[in-house]
Amino acid sequence: LVPATIENCFLLLFCRPLERSSEDVDIIFTRLKEVKAFEKFHPNLLQQICLCGYYENLEKGITLFRQGDIGSNWYAVLTGSLDVKVSDTSNHQDAVTICTLGIGTAFGESILDNTPRHATIVTREYSELLRIEQKDFKALWEKYRQYMSGLLTPPYGVMETGSNNDSKLWKDLNVCVLVPFFSSMITKVPSEKILRAGKILRNTILSRAPHMIRDRKYHLKTYRQCCVGTELVDWMMQQSTCVHSRSQAVGMWQVLLEEGVLNHVDQEHHFQDKYLFYRFLDDEREDAPLPSEEEKKECDEELQDTMLLLSQIGPDAHMRMILRKPPGQRSIDDLEIIYEELLHIKALSHLSTTVIFNQGEEGTSWYIILKGSVNVVIYGKGVVCTLHEGDDFGKLALVNDAPRAASIVLHKEDFNRILRDVEANTVRLKEHDQDVLVLEKIPAGNRVSNQGSSQPQHKYIVMSGTPEKILEHFLETMRLEATLNEATDSVLNDFIMMHCVFMPNSQLCPALMAQYPFPSQGTEQEKMDYSLNNKRRVIRLVLQWAALYGDLLQEDEAAMAFLEEFYVSVSDDTRMIAALKEQLPELEKIVKQHKVLLQLFNTSDDRAQKRQPIRGSDEVLFKVYCIDQTYTTIRVPVSSSVKEVISAVADKLGSGEGLIIVKMSSGGEKVVLKPHDVSVFTTLSVNGRLFACPRDQFDSLAPLPEQEGPSAGTVGTFELMSSKDLAHQMTIYDWELFNCVHELELIYHTFGRHNFKKTTANLDLFLRRFNEIQFWVVTEICLCSQLSKRVQLLKKYIKIAAHCKEYKNLNSFFAIIMGLSNVAVSRLTLTWEVSPSYSPDPSRNHRAYRLTVAKLDPPIIPFMPLLIKDMTFTHEGNKTLTDNLVNFEKMRMIANTVRTVKFCRSQSFNPDAALANKNHQDVRSYVRQLNVIDNQRTLSQMSHRLEPRRA
Repeated sequence: LVPATIENCFLLLFCRPLERSSEDVDIIFTRLKEVKAFEKFHPNLLQQICLCGYYENLEKGITLFRQGDIGSNWYAVLTGSLDVKVSDTSNHQDAVTICTLGIGTAFGESILDNTPRHATIVTREYSELLRIEQKDFKALWEKYRQYMSGLLTPPYGVMETGSNNDSKLWKDLNVCVLVPFFSSMITKVPSEKILRAGKILRNTILSRAPHMIRDRKYHLKTYRQCCVGTELVDWMMQQSTCVHSRSQAVGMWQVLLEEGVLNHVDQEHHFQDKYLFYRFLDDEREDAPLPSEEEKKECDEELQDTMLLLSQIGPDAHMRMILRKPPGQRSIDDLEIIYEELLHIKALSHLSTTVIFNQGEEGTSWYIILKGSVNVVIYGKGVVCTLHEGDDFGKLALVNDAPRAASIVLHKEDFNRILRDVEANTVRLKEHDQDVLVLEKIPAGNRVSNQGSSQPQHKYIVMSGTPEKILEHFLETMRLEATLNEATDSVLNDFIMMHCVFMPNSQLCPALMAQYPFPSQGTEQEKMDYSLNNKRRVIRLVLQWAALYGDLLQEDEAAMAFLEEFYVSVSDDTRMIAALKEQLPELEKIVKQHKVLLQLFNTSDDRAQKRQPIRGSDEVLFKVYCIDQTYTTIRVPVSSSVKEVISAVADKLGSGEGLIIVKMSSGGEKVVLKPHDVSVFTTLSVNGRLFACPRDQFDSLAPLPEQEGPSAGTVGTFELMSSKDLAHQMTIYDWELFNCVHELELIYHTFGRHNFKKTTANLDLFLRRFNEIQFWVVTEICLCSQLSKRVQLLKKYIKIAAHCKEYKNLNSFFAIIMGLSNVAVSRLTLTWEVSPSYSPDPSRNHRAYRLTVAKLDPPIIPFMPLLIKDMTFTHEGNKTLTDNLVNFEKMRMIANTVRTVKFCRSQSFNPDAALANKNHQDVRSYVRQLNVIDNQRTLSQMSHRLEPRRA
């Protein structure tokens, strides 16, 4: 008899596979899609399971198989639960239940290689299972290996171990691949968002390049309606400026492949930039319709949003694709991408796993799971069970004084806390039963004892705390005997540099004054000794704070008022405490030199002059254009918000009702700026312009003709200048720009300049210079119609890049390299064929860059976009507040990156006068006033006119 709880679709699973009709299979498929055990299975794989799977129902206490048996079936749990029992002896009665398998779990994959069962499985209650016989399961594995690898536990799943020759780092990377994160997305039924993205890309290709989707023959076999991987990558790079490299495009196509919207014609799992055939999901049908004119128009409108979406989630898909490969199949580029993404592993902590302890290690602690789960992993068997809340582990190794019997892997995404004795290294200061300061003990090298032996030394570092307690801690632990420049003060510098994030000057200044007064208790001598040391520490912190902020203090009224008040207090105290007199002159100098001087900053002609740092209070003359392409010139502070810009424009136009400020690129992309946005003048693209118009006229805005850029190249002038002179003058100008960037601008940029209401004008202009040089390379090459001259241009740019590297101008070096890597240049096959052997895509090798910088001595002009990326990576991957305490570990990581800028400028740059020749003024003017095309689509069209696509 069939139990009443079994649904009709399960009844069909009693039938032999050959007896199931197509209608039966459809019914089973529809029902199994809703079962948790199969929710992540690829539709094609699930369809095959419907053809060969059997239904089984078992009462409570039934042994399915025993440990050591040779298996013949694979199972998935539909309802009920089963106990997993393991015995260290041959007596099954000694077996201990180590975990329970519930609805949605699967087991039995050892049938793939006929290894004995790792455990005994017994039903805990009435259970319903789906069973697949060994021969059918092996057939599924051979055909759908890539889809199934993420659904099985190691060693059949994606968790791999490195070869003996792998370094420890790569072993760690290979071992710690977590199945749920890196494989879950491969088996999803396509989401509506990605399904729509695939449709938009397919329809746009059929509209703009219909030849890409067609029947293709290979080895006497015809593949219907498919595309080539390399052509898809080429096409995607030409569609949007947000696609910067071929590897990025590969990741974007991989997103579609993971969700089944794009498929390899022979079920090849990964998307590759090779001559491989891929087919859109819509083209799987014989009668796939062509897009209508209305659909083509809709797809054109949505294309850029689709490209932006895929560019955002593409890197994760690319990372998963690489990590699914066995370690031996990963290329150097693959390892480079993994290394780059995991370089700051703390920023990726929410995506990684942590090994609590490894099998074979000595046991030192016992653990209790308060929340979350851990995997129990045994070498050669993979994950044997999962432990949950309330379970404990680790006691047997302590009781028996034996090595760990298994490895324990912690899931960080759903595991909040494990109670363990490592907490002994953490010191928590509490007030009113609330943590206010958390310190962690770390090794601090060795010290020599009185007996001459070396003893380990430790120190405590701040992990988190309230702003006031962090300040108190640094004042109390400050070493007065250290000089301002000593490395021992780096931790204090971290606080001074990062305090603006969690303790603005309006909060810091009163706190410093509160730390300065005389104590009210103790003897007169005790009061004097305490006051002297305490006041010296506060004075020292103020001096370092003022030194870091420099001219920025002039723009902060609260800070200037504090400095004057503090100076008066210290002056008064010198009458009673003579020892403070030695610090008074330095403090007086700081107070007197901070006088506000107003300067005018003009964005149009300032490049011809030697640059001075731009301050938020400096005024700017700027053109704001109207819908009829006339303009009005306004004069406002650099740090003005959009709201203030609208007010200034309204005063000139006589009316400002309903006005909006729009940022317009040369390609016609329009962005409406928010009222609180700042630094609007310096954050424009190379040929970007600001427009003011009523909101209802937004759609009528169009780029200015001047935004298109030059129509003729400067090769006639350019070829008369030596590569070395050009690189030298570029380095001089780049150094001026870089030297104007204040370290705090990087922090404002990372955390959002509007949160501080501060300008990042100097940093913005330096970053824009990078884009300007990049587009200069592409513009000049695409405007050069003569092949022989184009070849000479390529050679010259390669030489300029080499000289920039020689001058340690890594920003321009990488800008030129990325210009040569731009698809509009890299596709010029005829040009590259007669150029020197050269790989135009080393710009992604960021690890090599970091190693190079580590070996260089200052002065250095760093690759600023990478520094910004590192800081953003750290910021977005770590919370600023943890349990309502400032996450100072995050502050320390970001400050460490900012210190790179300080190191690069620790020696001044002195241009070599010997390199100045008779025409150096012409070269100087040329490199400071580059005229470029920054519209990627225009550049791609020009490139195709130079060298049309080969048939």
